Amino acid sequence: MSTPNPSVSTRGTAQIGVTGLAVMGRNLARNLARHGYVTAVHNRSFAKTASLVADHGGEGAFVASESMADFVASLERPRKVIVMVKAGGPTDAVIGELVALLDEGDIVIDAGNAHFPDTVRRERELKAHGLHFVGSGVSGGEEGALLGPSIMPGGSPESYAVLGPILEDIAAKVDGVPCCTYVGPDGAGHFVKMVHNGIEYADMQLIAEAYDLLRQGLGASAAQIAEIFRDWNGGELESFLIEITADVLAHTDAETGQAFVDVVLDQAEQKGTGRWTVQNALDLGVPITGIAEATFARALSGSVPQRAAGVRALEGHAGTWDVTDRDAFIEDVRLALLASKVVAYSQGFDQIAAASAQFGWAIDRGAMARIWRGGCIIRARFLNRITEAYERDSGLALLLADEYFVETVGKGVGAWRRTVSQAALNGVPTPAFSSSLAYYDGVRADRLPANLIQAQRDFFGAHTYRRTDRGGTFHTDWTGNRTESPA
Repeated sequence: MSTPNPSVSTRGTAQIGVTGLAVMGRNLARNLARHGYVTAVHNRSFAKTASLVADHGGEGAFVASESMADFVASLERPRKVIVMVKAGGPTDAVIGELVALLDEGDIVIDAGNAHFPDTVRRERELKAHGLHFVGSGVSGGEEGALLGPSIMPGGSPESYAVLGPILEDIAAKVDGVPCCTYVGPDGAGHFVKMVHNGIEYADMQLIAEAYDLLRQGLGASAAQIAEIFRDWNGGELESFLIEITADVLAHTDAETGQAFVDVVLDQAEQKGTGRWTVQNALDLGVPITGIAEATFARALSGSVPQRAAGVRALEGHAGTWDVTDRDAFIEDVRLALLASKVVAYSQGFDQIAAASAQFGWAIDRGAMARIWRGGCIIRARFLNRITEAYERDSGLALLLADEYFVETVGKGVGAWRRTVSQAALNGVPTPAFSSSLAYYDGVRADRLPANLIQAQRDFFGAHTYRRTDRGGTFHTDWTGNRTESPA
């Protein structure tokens, strides 16, 4: 793109528009303008629009409009409108207002954290008006929106042909490759963003458990643990979340002089994407145990009356942690963290594959790993390895079974077992570590006790069963003479 013209443009020339100028929308508009796109801007409160232009008008060309009608009129055709408002009702209200003002072939982009069934509905409704609707995941927080996010657009291929070059231009780049690609039809983009956030939940919980293990096992201070995380970030665990964890742990509270993390209330909140991920996995029948436990761990942290009752009444019967080899303990936690993180990503990609098959989205999992390498919250060094795994085998049934991850996880299994068992013996909750290890053992097991469950189901509900020695489905007359018959 050419060098931005640092002025407020005349009307009717905007190449793309953003309505909704809270922090994310404001920064996304600035990103577009910085890349030389004449950017129309609008907000329900014109003060925010005026503030954006006054504060950042020198970054590029903006068209500021007070009304939605003027905003739409300022856009060249086909109009491209990015909606950056609160998910749910507010998004529907803005879309409804836009539909009455747009013409056939125009494109509406919802770049918020919408639930993908809403995106499927909106895409269908707007198609009836001759409009393209693009549900696009955008990850990277406010800094990513400004400097280059990871972008996951769905919708029609025709809309991506028009919109894609702009989104790829403003996205983060890794090795010169944009962290943006066409994901698939209707709700595919927002679905992938939802799973991204589910993996994010698991990643954050695993990091928190590692911090807790180091604190309780070593008696280390937050500042000392920060140094451990900084060291980890120089190796296989290198990632945005590990990096910021070190920064958070090293931060001192200005008011009290204590470690900042020690004055933060231990009740984690959530906006719903993790919960949506788990709900959808249940619908699909995909075991995403690490993500589920991370989501429930947040719920447990906020269960104040239950935790208060538990502190008063429940005995731990736990040992006293006595770490004799500090370095060996740290290395065990590191390897357990790495293995558990790989499980979380593996489960997330399984969920994407299952949804893609069910909804006919044809999502390229390798491409998703590639666009998550930069800009987004879960960006990590080993996403390069995930990309390579799907390049070797696009239909890979289990990411953990890829040759690289077999070796990477395999070298840490002993450490993983020691970490989880010592945590249990000493009364330290590690739901994400523990469930990830249980998944690993479950998926590698030659035979699981589900045979007993299926027999029980047939006993009390005549739900039938299959046999190992011949084909077909059978039922046993449990309350009669216990003869078996084909179902």
